[in-house]
Amino acid sequence: MFLAVDALGTLLLMTPAASTGEEGLTFVEAFFTATSSLAVCGLSVISIGGDLTVFGHLVVLVLIQTGGLGIMTLASLLGVAVVQRFSLRMTLNVQAENRALAVGDVGGIVTRVVKVCFVLESLVFLIITPRMWLGHDMTLGEAAYSGLFHSVSAFNNAGLSLYDDSMMRFSGDGVILFSVAMAVILGGIGFPVLIEMRHHWRAPEHWTLHTKLTLITSGLLFAATAVLIILMEWNNPDTLGGLHWWARITDGVFHGVMPRSGGFNATDTGEMRDSTLLLTIMMMFVGNGSAGTAGGIKVATLAVLFLVVWSEVRAHDRVHVFSRRLAPDVIRQSLSLTFLSMTVVAVTTVFFLQATPFSFMDTLFEVVSAVGVVGLSTGITPELAPWAQSLLAVLMMAGRMGPITFVTALAFRERKRRYDFAEARPMIG
Repeated sequence: MFLAVDALGTLLLMTPAASTGEEGLTFVEAFFTATSSLAVCGLSVISIGGDLTVFGHLVVLVLIQTGGLGIMTLASLLGVAVVQRFSLRMTLNVQAENRALAVGDVGGIVTRVVKVCFVLESLVFLIITPRMWLGHDMTLGEAAYSGLFHSVSAFNNAGLSLYDDSMMRFSGDGVILFSVAMAVILGGIGFPVLIEMRHHWRAPEHWTLHTKLTLITSGLLFAATAVLIILMEWNNPDTLGGLHWWARITDGVFHGVMPRSGGFNATDTGEMRDSTLLLTIMMMFVGNGSAGTAGGIKVATLAVLFLVVWSEVRAHDRVHVFSRRLAPDVIRQSLSLTFLSMTVVAVTTVFFLQATPFSFMDTLFEVVSAVGVVGLSTGITPELAPWAQSLLAVLMMAGRMGPITFVTALAFRERKRRYDFAEARPMIG
């Protein structure tokens, strides 16, 4: 289904009605743009605002909305399918830890995903449109058009903008930047977390383990990233250094959120220091919550890995958190997903370094942004050869669908062995 929608989007973007130029988009340009929109990544090889007509923008918006809704719905339904695979006793235990996803509630899940999506997108639209109209010399029509496009792009973590400088023209504008950042957070945090917070927001002690791990880990990563970026870029004249102190904090906080699959930028990412770029790469690799519009290995996976290490340091033979014991298969899946993602990033980066003239940091940044379906770039995407752009598009598809299908496949393939071999202990370290 993903490939079919992607192919249709590519064909529509190649039509004369979608492009402002006489020659239209090439196949690679159309394919890359359609894939980036559907995978809600945000990397671009064209000027969305300048090279596409209103019809082209509509195609991009539909692809973004389809991709965002599809991923949230698919991930939620696969979660239900995994729950239903277990025995009745196990199903009841798992369902207690996933109250937002009732077993058999397929129609309800789809309906709630659509409602949550459109309500939050509408709220962001109603906040940023008046600000664009009254504070940035736009007509009401221009502000409404821009507000609609960016509210949809933000909530779905697409990172695509009508402006070539992304959100840099709104630098220091807390109303717009914080609204967009909040939309990115809510869209990426995951549908099950949103539903549970809606029903139990006054009783965090009753939140499921998944919600607790997601919110705590996300909060710590958001805060740490924002503070570190502000400190590291505070005196950089090419990014935050030339701004008023309030704008430095506003833009720094905004960039602290965007690596978690947001994809927008209010400062020139290509001019950031290597330390900031490396921190951004790390956050892009992690992403945000499960069953949301974000990419990466997900914060719950990172939390599980940290808890495994912490338990090992404390010489515990089991992993406990919030009066719960983590299942061994969850630990194995987290390790497998992380190792596989790291392998894809490493192999692709080595290949790009050998075949393209760009530096290690720029190349690694671009690859992780594609695999993590983030959309941030140091500016080399349009300069890549068509074959390299096509490979990035494939990475975006793999980064979007790969983790979901991989973890689900592991859950469905799990089998109990009726025998085992003698234990062996190779030397570690």
